[in-house]
Amino acid sequence: MLVNNVNWRELAFHHIPRMLIDEHEPFRPIRVGVTVLTETGPSPSFKRMLLVDGERVGSVIEYAVYWDYDITHLYDLEHMWIFLSPQGAVVDCEASFHGRYLKGIAPGKTNVGPDGRISLYCQPGKHAFSPIREMFELLPDLHLATGAHAGKDGVLEPDMLHGMYKTLPEADALATEHLRGFQFNIAGTYCPFEWSLDMLVTWEELKREIPIRMRDLLKRLHELKQSGSSVQEAIH
Repeated sequence: MLVNNVNWRELAFHHIPRMLIDEHEPFRPIRVGVTVLTETGPSPSFKRMLLVDGERVGSVIEYAVYWDYDITHLYDLEHMWIFLSPQGAVVDCEASFHGRYLKGIAPGKTNVGPDGRISLYCQPGKHAFSPIREMFELLPDLHLATGAHAGKDGVLEPDMLHGMYKTLPEADALATEHLRGFQFNIAGTYCPFEWSLDMLVTWEELKREIPIRMRDLLKRLHELKQSGSSVQEAIH
């Protein structure tokens, strides 16, 4: 890994794909946990191996994109991977899609700009990535997720963070009520999200921050409920 190299943040920022979000998207990513691998090994935050063969691929930049909110649950972690040649040129891209991952470069490289930067569409509310927007239209619950299904999954706590923040018995109910207030109609038009350099941290830093953020969010929702206020208030 190269995360201890003083230039890792600049390298990752230079290559981070352009993210296109729906105009009605109510949420924004909070942080991006970066890992740079220079040899074959497991992703630190996604169930997959990343191959560095030293010939076509000299290194892989993993971007773990963290959101406090997904429209159906609290906590969301999506991923993008940029594969670099030993000389530092982008040779491939992959991105997470509902627990799996897709190729991040569309046929004909239609999502690669003149500057070589890759653009990825972000599913409204759910934040799965795709190099082509039409992919989302194939999802049977695309519009249900942002409407009637808002909040249905409560609080998501992955195995790697088990027991670290979902401690309140009423956590799921609080999250469900809160997220119902963010229901929205998908616009179907997309605009670029502007990343900032300070959003990029190492994966280990992000892994430490997530439970702190989630505990604080759930505490605030609990306090709102106890005070008689609506937990549908936008406190994020």
